[in-house]
Amino acid sequence: MEGIDEEEFLSLRLAVDTYSSHERKRKRKRREAPNHSDSTCDEGKIFALLQMREQMLKLDHKRKDGTHADGRGLHLIHLLLISATSVNENNICRAVENLCELYQNVCLTGDSVQRVAAYFADGLVAKLLTRKSPFYDMIMKIPTPDEEFLAFTQLYKVSPFYQFAHFTANQAILEAFEKERNTNNRALHVIDFDICYGFQWPSLMQSLSENATTTNRILLKITGFGRSMEELQETESRLVSFAKGFRNLVFEFHGLVRGSKLVKPKQKKNETVAVNLVFHLNSLNSSSKISETLKYVYSLCPSVVVLVEQEGSRDTHKFLPRFMESLHYFAAIFDSLDDCLPLDSAERLSIEKNHLGKVIKCVINHDADNDCCPRFEKMETWKSRMESYGFLGIKQSSKSVMQAKLLLKIRTHSSPVKFDGENDAGFRVSERDEGQAISLGWQERFLITASSWCCNV
Repeated sequence: MEGIDEEEFLSLRLAVDTYSSHERKRKRKRREAPNHSDSTCDEGKIFALLQMREQMLKLDHKRKDGTHADGRGLHLIHLLLISATSVNENNICRAVENLCELYQNVCLTGDSVQRVAAYFADGLVAKLLTRKSPFYDMIMKIPTPDEEFLAFTQLYKVSPFYQFAHFTANQAILEAFEKERNTNNRALHVIDFDICYGFQWPSLMQSLSENATTTNRILLKITGFGRSMEELQETESRLVSFAKGFRNLVFEFHGLVRGSKLVKPKQKKNETVAVNLVFHLNSLNSSSKISETLKYVYSLCPSVVVLVEQEGSRDTHKFLPRFMESLHYFAAIFDSLDDCLPLDSAERLSIEKNHLGKVIKCVINHDADNDCCPRFEKMETWKSRMESYGFLGIKQSSKSVMQAKLLLKIRTHSSPVKFDGENDAGFRVSERDEGQAISLGWQERFLITASSWCCNV
């Protein structure tokens, strides 16, 4: 949500005024609805709206105390819902009016509702525009790779969100490996469908090294799918460097760009194969891709499949349900960050701007060709899907549950950690599905759920 100077605004205004008549007619037809002004009027109103947004950003930049008088949270949520409904009905004038009021009351350094409302307002403004509009690129500006990496790193350090996912998944992998230690030749092969920056694996290396010696080493091979070859090379360098600290560990890495043809990886005799599906299936933009992936995973005959997904019930084909579900979900995430970082924290602003904010705007502007937009589905939906492809759920060990609770005690700051049966504020750990799943929640909202699976053979 970078600000732009007056010269850039002038250039954008000129770009709007010089739209071709063909573009104007096409937009007028698309937005045809009661109470609409003509396209020129709509463009002028949107330009005024963006000026209001710019003023909000400048005020945020100047504000030092990180506060805003009376957040009026319910009023902001009400304005967001009215705006979203107006956008859905192509009632541009009404949407613009409410979004203008929103920008007068939201704040990137305010309370959690003000902050999350600012990013959802941006997503709605982008949805009002055509993708050829210069305004659209301004609103949907993508963080640089360095900004994304920094934001992810900062969130990883201060919040239990990703650590809960990774540590719980790693514990299931370790237990599968230990169960086969008499037959697996001390070899573990992890196939990670979304290795991202590789932050999950140093803790697994450390745990494996505790059960190895320099004369009886353990082989860890990771086959990882990444967004680009450059990212894979950086991840490999990071993991190889870390693995060098363990002389009793032999480490191999093989990177594949996501979207590559799914071919069966080379496997050593009797090695333990673990498939890591942490935040991967929810990024696939069609049921056919999920089906293809799960069929491929089953064909590998893995000893364990770890699945971690965000909790929700978003219908990707209907805008309003998707908007409301996402708003509830991210409101909880933003609220939880207040437990992790102070309002005036530069780290919190970076996390929300370059990581969470990017996802929010992507969610609102989701389309069928967009595979970067996560789909939220409830644990019961993922369970039914896994079982339909031949997988059996594995009961989570008591060690996994204890580890999750310990993590929250370490990572929780001002709010007390809560467990099953306790109804209060703060992070919480919940065992679900008769112990076959563990969820991390904030207050009464489940955020992510981890489960483990084996092949029903």
